[in-house]
Amino acid sequence: MLPTEESEALLGLVNEIADAELAPRAAAFEERGEFPRDVLRLLGRSGLLGLPYPVEHGGGGQPYEVYLQVVEALARRWLTVAEAVSVHTLSCYPLANHGADALRKRLLPEMLGGELLGGYCLSEPQGGSDAASLRTRAVRDDETYVVSGTKAWITHAGVADFYNVFCRTGGPGAGGISCLLADAATPGILPQARERTMGLRASPVAQIVFDGARVPADRLVGDENHGFAIAMSALDSGRLGIAASAVGLAQAALDHAAEYAREREQFGRAIGTFQGIGFMLADMDTRISAARALTLHAARLRDRGAPFSIESAKAKLFATDVAMAVTIDAVQILGGAGYVSDHPVERYLREAKVLQIVEGTNQIQRLVIARPLTSPR
Repeated sequence: MLPTEESEALLGLVNEIADAELAPRAAAFEERGEFPRDVLRLLGRSGLLGLPYPVEHGGGGQPYEVYLQVVEALARRWLTVAEAVSVHTLSCYPLANHGADALRKRLLPEMLGGELLGGYCLSEPQGGSDAASLRTRAVRDDETYVVSGTKAWITHAGVADFYNVFCRTGGPGAGGISCLLADAATPGILPQARERTMGLRASPVAQIVFDGARVPADRLVGDENHGFAIAMSALDSGRLGIAASAVGLAQAALDHAAEYAREREQFGRAIGTFQGIGFMLADMDTRISAARALTLHAARLRDRGAPFSIESAKAKLFATDVAMAVTIDAVQILGGAGYVSDHPVERYLREAKVLQIVEGTNQIQRLVIARPLTSPR
């Protein structure tokens, strides 16, 4: 897609906000482990929390290709914020694409308008990659579902305003799972102590216990026992947000390493003029360009309404592996300076690791990609 005046203006606005509001705060907030809720409200009021959703429901009506460029720009300054936007966008997907018209009209405008923040409750302590084995159960009791169980690794736990809760309403396996859209203030929804994470320390991640939480039956998204398909289709799109975040993080690492290589002198000249360093930078730049191209290719397929699940898995796999490799090389180029927190590349390295894990580990992505290649035709 060729850039339009509207998309160029949008990306210009995003870059202005990111430079003014994100970049100056990132290091201190990550050091304190403080979630930047005010920044998310600012992004919401700027129209950036509902970009790929229809205007009639309060969204931005933007192609996914444009939305992913926004996510990349945010990640280039502060990954926590980019991930928050990606998770919120994922959390709006079930209602926007599978909810009843009345429920969409009632809830989507606030969800997309920026004041509310979402969470996505799929993983559990005993089941991450094997999501179809989840045990959290919802029992219908007149006009409510009574939800009991524990969800794990939930981004925005304790700070979200609503949660998509994937729970068992039928028998075992994928066919017995439903999706409920729960208000975070519901009695019996109990976020636990935050996990002490390796990176993204400003992003709250925790278990959530559902202790007989009563969710109104009209908050069922889609048909009962059809929630697993909703969860998987949501992740097809969500993985592209993670891929774009990885591209932005890798670009930030390259930018810092290249600047350091231009200024740092050894043996009487800038280290970037040595072939050993210059070739590392060239490989980093090439990998990032390839990851960006693969990610935007998948987005264009999605925008055309073409199948994109396999391409989404490829983009998530490749872009996050690139982010890991590039951040490792950035630390190496800085040498001892890269190993201390005076420079951000050590944080970038810690943050890159989680991108290979969330929303389907890269081993799961390889399974997804390999399946059609190895199945009988």
